[in-house]
Amino acid sequence: MIFRIFLFLIIACCANLAFAEGDAIAGRLKAETCLGCHAVTGYHNVYPTYHVPKLGGQSAGYIQSALKAYKSGTRKHGTMQANASALSDQDIADIAAFMASHK
Repeated sequence: MIFRIFLFLIIACCANLAFAEGDAIAGRLKAETCLGCHAVTGYHNVYPTYHVPKLGGQSAGYIQSALKAYKSGTRKHGTMQANASALSDQDIADIAAFMASHK
């Protein structure tokens, strides 16, 4: 009986880890809006003027952290907050997986 409980806990933990990582294929479609700015080399926003970072190849963990901070409002940027506010945690994980794999 103890072995079965232990085995169940191991399987449950592994299933959650796979889900939390994000799906780069699903993220491709979800990231279309992101690519308009973050896939353009040397892109600068018009007002206020600043360099828009190219995110392809960036760490998935960093992208997830940044999107969650925009969504919660702890990281300020009107356009990014508006875009991130509608994203689920799974959307964020998928977009981050895609951007990390997109060179």
